[in-house]
Amino acid sequence: MHGLKHGKILLGYQKLIRSSIGRNILCSRCISTLHSIFPKHENFAIRHNGPSKEQQEQMLKAIGVKDTEDMINQTIPKQIRLGKDLDLEDTVCENEILDRLNLIAKQNRCDWRSFIGMGYYNCSVPRTIVRNMLENPGWSTPYTPYQPELAQGRLESLINYQTMVVDMTEGLDIANASLLDEATAAAEAVSLCFRHNNRRKFYVDEKINPQALEVVRTRAQLIGVEIFVENIERMDFSCRDFSGVLIQYPNTEGRVFDFSHVIEDAHTHGSLVACSTDLLALALLKSPGELGCDVALGSSQRFGVPLNYGGPHAAFFAVRNDLKRLMPGRVVGVTRDAHGKKVYRLALQTREQHIRRAKATSNICTAQALLANMSAMFAVYHGPEGIKHLANRVHNAALLLAHGIHKAGHYLVHSDFFDTIMVHMTSGVHDIYRRSGEKKINLRIYNGCKIGVALDETVVEHDLDDLLYVFGCEQTAAELAAELGGKLEGHLSESPLRRKTDFLTHPIFHKYRSETNIVRYMKKLENKDVSLVHSMIPLGSCTMKLNATAEMEPISWREFANIHPFVPIDQARGYQELFKELERDLCEITGYDSICFQPNSGAQGEFTGLAAIRAYHKSIGENQRSVCLIPTSAHGTNPASAQMCGMKVVPVKVDKSGSVDLLDLQKLAHKYAANLSAIMLTYPSTNGVFEEGIRETCDMIHELGGQVYVDGANMNAQVGLCRPGDYGSDVSHLNLHKTFCIPHGGGGPGMGPIGVKKHLVPFLPTHPVVPPPGSLVSDARPLGVVSAAPWGSACILPISWTYIKLMGAKGLREASEIAILNANYMAKRLEGHYNILYTGTNGFVAHEFIIDVRGFKATSNVEAVDIAKRLQDYGFHAPTMSWPVTNTLMIEPTESEDKEELDRFCDALISIRKEIKDIEDGKVDKEINMLKMAPHTLESVSADNWQQPYTRKQAAFPLPYLKPDDKMWPSTGRIDDIYGDKNLFCTCPPMEAYEEEEE
Repeated sequence: MHGLKHGKILLGYQKLIRSSIGRNILCSRCISTLHSIFPKHENFAIRHNGPSKEQQEQMLKAIGVKDTEDMINQTIPKQIRLGKDLDLEDTVCENEILDRLNLIAKQNRCDWRSFIGMGYYNCSVPRTIVRNMLENPGWSTPYTPYQPELAQGRLESLINYQTMVVDMTEGLDIANASLLDEATAAAEAVSLCFRHNNRRKFYVDEKINPQALEVVRTRAQLIGVEIFVENIERMDFSCRDFSGVLIQYPNTEGRVFDFSHVIEDAHTHGSLVACSTDLLALALLKSPGELGCDVALGSSQRFGVPLNYGGPHAAFFAVRNDLKRLMPGRVVGVTRDAHGKKVYRLALQTREQHIRRAKATSNICTAQALLANMSAMFAVYHGPEGIKHLANRVHNAALLLAHGIHKAGHYLVHSDFFDTIMVHMTSGVHDIYRRSGEKKINLRIYNGCKIGVALDETVVEHDLDDLLYVFGCEQTAAELAAELGGKLEGHLSESPLRRKTDFLTHPIFHKYRSETNIVRYMKKLENKDVSLVHSMIPLGSCTMKLNATAEMEPISWREFANIHPFVPIDQARGYQELFKELERDLCEITGYDSICFQPNSGAQGEFTGLAAIRAYHKSIGENQRSVCLIPTSAHGTNPASAQMCGMKVVPVKVDKSGSVDLLDLQKLAHKYAANLSAIMLTYPSTNGVFEEGIRETCDMIHELGGQVYVDGANMNAQVGLCRPGDYGSDVSHLNLHKTFCIPHGGGGPGMGPIGVKKHLVPFLPTHPVVPPPGSLVSDARPLGVVSAAPWGSACILPISWTYIKLMGAKGLREASEIAILNANYMAKRLEGHYNILYTGTNGFVAHEFIIDVRGFKATSNVEAVDIAKRLQDYGFHAPTMSWPVTNTLMIEPTESEDKEELDRFCDALISIRKEIKDIEDGKVDKEINMLKMAPHTLESVSADNWQQPYTRKQAAFPLPYLKPDDKMWPSTGRIDDIYGDKNLFCTCPPMEAYEEEEE
């Protein structure tokens, strides 16, 4: 080897060196020589982490420490520090990691065609929507639209979605802006019915999709609702003790049927009726609302979203007007701004889990905004004619196939159907299996001799010919069509259940047929919203960090996007390998023994973790343990999730340092010792502090027989520095859309897998169609099913896998260190102008901190909301407002922002403080000032008539960094929330509203 000439050292040796074999073969001198000629790849961490080395040194000096290690030693308790580097793979460059991921992806068998259905269908996603929305950071990186003046684009698109759902479910008055998936939406319907009439029995039609049934069972059991699975014809409501009934239409076997008699009977006896349905089918079928249902729900996946191996997909949910206050999820409503202009905002109970906490009707961090926007744009692009064309195409194909199957001698179980055929095989079942394998076709296999076939809009003549061959029909699709002469028996146009009403009538669904126009419309909406392409989004506990292009790219690969979630495992080997590697890495990062990927949001993760704890206690004969201790500083989602698990929430006080009050905790823990189930902690705390007593807290709970749940929202401060599984936690959910780089998507998608210690592993969720391997082991006692798909929103997991591989152990640790450094630098810069509410023992904060603005109300009439709105004039989204402490601002800069951006934000807050001082000194009126009138739109600043007691420049360009050619303008004046609450309107405004606006 020493004789190798420099010119003969080839690219392959780099890979050899990284392998264990190569390290054994090559001596250190060879490796050193090779590296001198052929340097290692660029370190991705320097692209992810914002501050340069020089900037880091400047910030360390500013906060008064000698180096990063000194800062971490003064921030994180020594007793929980990780004493070693994480055992992760060596990093490689972006191109290499994408090449490796591509090899993994190719193990997924896209050459197989799936006609399984069960709520999942292939669809033709318009490439312009993929390119300009899904793959566009202007759409994928904004935050949930809690600052509506900077979110009018997404809000308009989401109200298009709501209008689409209300139209398709005709007869129901209001829809939300999406839920997680069809199965969890079904569970939410059960909860809504229970909250409406407080009856603890509920009927479920036996012919609903099995995954929905099992999610309903899991959720209902935890809140004490008894589920009765029954044939729809045998349901008896006369005892008046059923809160409601859930029906699927068309049902899981594809049957289309009139169930209006069931609706009438249920209503007569005070029960509600919820219907799981299919948006595309409703283009041809009478809607659930027309039939008299109270709730309609389902998946909007087949409206322009790929299969994605089960997710992410947006679920829809619509209700009668009198049920709107009970409806879960986010709702977009129409209101007006300070200038009287019609604008959009989140309405109703959108943030009610932060207000009502344990009394919340649901945990609303359960939306899929980006996917809902894709579906909305799909409807805008196609319009009613296009949607109806797709529905007829699918239905006609199903009728043609059914005719051929019948001619082949098989029995059709149902004569009325939309897209799904259930076939009773009279003979030759094994031949069917053989021929389907020969043609690489997946069908739905029922017990016995029944087989299901579900068609979709992508089916072409070749697919029909292959399906006819599989079922033994000797004719082709063309021959059958010629034989029928174009007249298909059983078409829904001739059914009493045919749809007679129009849908998608609003002009928005008629304007954008050409690609030129739809691209301009998407860009127009995008330009109204602030995202990470514009500036930092400093939201505490929400971790708006870089979502690198290399991480995002794979989610559009067909090998990840075009896989049905219920294909046999051997057709998804790539996904299985990715899950295995990601689980290994996340276990190493957290100190847990196993990871479950089924929860498809942080809120679902909380629910699943608590449900696992309850299942564990039940298994050891301690089912009475139902008390959950939750600090008053906790995420509002925590008590809401505990309530959904049927737990009694007991709040724990927080001391003046922002930490859990250990004396109050000790008193409460012993008071409820016999019934203590768990404590829910966030670490570092939501107040931005690494609490010194975390081990003591965990030990106290364990001694009393309870379990410790650590909310994973703040893992961004821990990775590589400490691990929850080491300092006493039993379970955590991990917000992959925070710490691990899945983008927020304007309010979703998210991903909330849970990590658990060994004793909780047997209780992790299973699945009725494709059980995860861990749920099949001998000691498994699964808590149930929590999401529609076995691995939740699987298609976005490559983002986190890629992030971890690119960063490696060193890069991940540096990211945590810089997140903490950035927060402390900002706190230091702001401390002379604002009071930093909480700090640790040595005066340092974690990766986020709270500035206290409560005193300004008395001195200047300024509140947190005024500062939040004024920040928009400076080009920034506001920090987290009035939480966890009312009238404060919680700031998290993340590691991806450099010193210049941090300084710009600090300069903005310092400038605003000077504006407040002018009010305090009487130089400016307390009611008419730049903060109370903020934000200032381009339209208002450029108007001929300017009557404010300050200049236009002071309003719009208060600091030198704000330039006319790159300023992000708020698209509306300040939103009038009171008007919106009093005048609730949650679909696209009629054209008269636009005309009034013009006038």
